[in-house]
Amino acid sequence: MSFSLYIAKRYLRSKSTNNAINFITYIAIIGVILGSASLFIVLSGFAGLKDFTLQFTSQVDPDLKAETAIGKSFILTDDEINKLNNLKDIAYYSKVVEERVFLASGDKNTLAVIKGVDEHFQNVVTIDSTLDHGNWLEQKSNQLVIGWGISNSLSLGVLDFTKPITVYVPKPGKGQITSTKNAFNSVNTISVGVFYINENLNDTYVYAPIDLSKHLLNYEPNQISSIEFRLKNEADETQAKDNIQAILGDKVILKNRAQLNDALYKMLNTENLAVYLIFTLVLIIAFFNVVGSLIMMMLDKKRSLNTLFNIGATVKDIRKIFFYQGTLIGVVGGLIGLGVALVIIALQKAFSLVMITPTLAYPVTLKIENFFIVFLTISILGIIASKIASVRITKSMVQHY
Repeated sequence: MSFSLYIAKRYLRSKSTNNAINFITYIAIIGVILGSASLFIVLSGFAGLKDFTLQFTSQVDPDLKAETAIGKSFILTDDEINKLNNLKDIAYYSKVVEERVFLASGDKNTLAVIKGVDEHFQNVVTIDSTLDHGNWLEQKSNQLVIGWGISNSLSLGVLDFTKPITVYVPKPGKGQITSTKNAFNSVNTISVGVFYINENLNDTYVYAPIDLSKHLLNYEPNQISSIEFRLKNEADETQAKDNIQAILGDKVILKNRAQLNDALYKMLNTENLAVYLIFTLVLIIAFFNVVGSLIMMMLDKKRSLNTLFNIGATVKDIRKIFFYQGTLIGVVGGLIGLGVALVIIALQKAFSLVMITPTLAYPVTLKIENFFIVFLTISILGIIASKIASVRITKSMVQHY
């Protein structure tokens, strides 16, 4: 152990004869402890909120999605289907037809997006878990599964044959529209289920059999809007993506789950960064107390510093004493704060101390990277604060008393 570090540890453990200096030192240490604990708790809270928010996207978003690169649809040939069936990384895939439609029931109407799916869709995403009531649709039928918001807007129930839902889609073509019959394709349907995912999806989507959607849009049998893939657990996403792209070519753009929710991921990451910067600012203010504490300690220890200088310690050695002392305050205070934060997070996970709603506890997630981020932040700020304070030591200060 170096001479400077040994003296720094002694100074850190010992009390000053001046109670005011002791009080300032305690305040500095408590500030570091509370700052580091707060930062880790908030980062864990945001990690929990991020996981909680993204769990809904995992219910309805596939591992990979092939979207048309040009226009609204593309042709999937039999040869491409056979090649996709032979890919080892793909567990399931579902063909999808998607388009904006107009829904009417009784005297109420609304705009929506119809998503026509085939019989494999339930294997690609866990859509069954989102059903609030009712059942999933059957293929070769006129059944719909609608969002909770749309169901509320149209005052619909489940299997209410007295209130059929008419789906309208504009017919493709050119020229002037002479009648509503010539302007729209339409079909009468019935709601068999209502899903609840989030407000945006609840107010936007209705699920339908793929053949019904193709009929409304006048699509050819092999014409689709997209393909959604579920990969095997051991599959390499990048390799699977390359293999699918090689089969489907440039007519599609492949996106993973993060890319499908690019705006959501950016928003969550931006919020997380903003909170980190705000609480780091709080820590910077706390370390001003550390600087003040070290400077007060220097003034209080002038006689001791003069003695150390006279027995051979250099100004550089004496500066190191207070540099190490400030760094130790930061590191030790940070570790204690992290320990306190871990206890609080464990209590929240075990006993749900803070609730969002009467039935939903505030989610928290422990992540090892957050632990290292907080510890690294505390260490860097401690080193900077210690350096600022230690350079106040001059030869004139320790040479004459």
